[in-house]
Amino acid sequence: MHTIATIPGDGIGQEVMPAAIDVLEAIDAEFEFVEGEAGEHVNDREGTPLPERTRELARDADATLFGAAGDLAADIILPLRGEVGSFANVRPARAYPGVDAVAPETDLTFVRENTQGVYAGIEADVTADTKTLTRVVTREASRKILEYGFEYAREHDAERVTVAHKANVMRKTDGLFVEVAEEVAAEYGMAYDEALIDALAMHLVARPEEYDVIITPNLAGDVLSDLAAGLVGGLGLLPSANVGDDNALFEPVHGSAPDIAGQGIANPTAMILSASMLLEHLGYDEQADDVESAVLDTLEEGPRTADLGGDASTEAFTEAVVDRL
Repeated sequence: MHTIATIPGDGIGQEVMPAAIDVLEAIDAEFEFVEGEAGEHVNDREGTPLPERTRELARDADATLFGAAGDLAADIILPLRGEVGSFANVRPARAYPGVDAVAPETDLTFVRENTQGVYAGIEADVTADTKTLTRVVTREASRKILEYGFEYAREHDAERVTVAHKANVMRKTDGLFVEVAEEVAAEYGMAYDEALIDALAMHLVARPEEYDVIITPNLAGDVLSDLAAGLVGGLGLLPSANVGDDNALFEPVHGSAPDIAGQGIANPTAMILSASMLLEHLGYDEQADDVESAVLDTLEEGPRTADLGGDASTEAFTEAVVDRL
């Protein structure tokens, strides 16, 4: 039996997390769910949005599901990713049947470095009017994410691997990333192509069907994966995984959506698909496929939530997925 830490967080996280648990309880597997607290309401009560007891739950669990964070996201999700030792952020962006998408041919995955770059958090005050931000890129972290990306591409039969960078300007940092990419690709005996991140943004909009697995530094992966979300119907449909050597955290890409929180109308698709990624990570490949198929059938045939043109509640959508399982 695997132990799953569940951390609903803020806003609609409180509504979509039960949906994911309902789905996981409906499949042929046994889990122990332990709930942890995090979010603005916890900060108001305890002076911290992420108590040590919640950190411990994530560290000790076999995997963690996280719902959503609001204004204090940087103080919650970034430390949680650190607690599970996450070095890779995996974000699939796929157009689903029955969903009105800008680019219905889109089916790609970003494998994003999750520990360094400008998100290393090294900022300083030079003067009152001048601030600095240090971008950190190491050979070790670059190799780790590139090895993971090429292995992911191999396991998922990717037809094309793209390494995104801006080495024409950031010659030292992204230059190192490109250098390591060449070494890793040679070791794997796999072909790949390179793309400057600004040009890639344009190409993703114009020809998303040409891309499969895209390996990126931290900030670039964050921005480009949100761009891809716009091609497939919005952030409410995108799951993600934060993978470490021995642990992992799974979360929808969307935020806490305070404008609809508490109304019972949030779309739980991204949360349920994040649970599907959790299943795959733990070795429940067949059950992961079953969950994904149930979600896709529900998106195609209904019922759908309001953001997708329907009138189903979060609970009704979840029940439809569970019925199909």
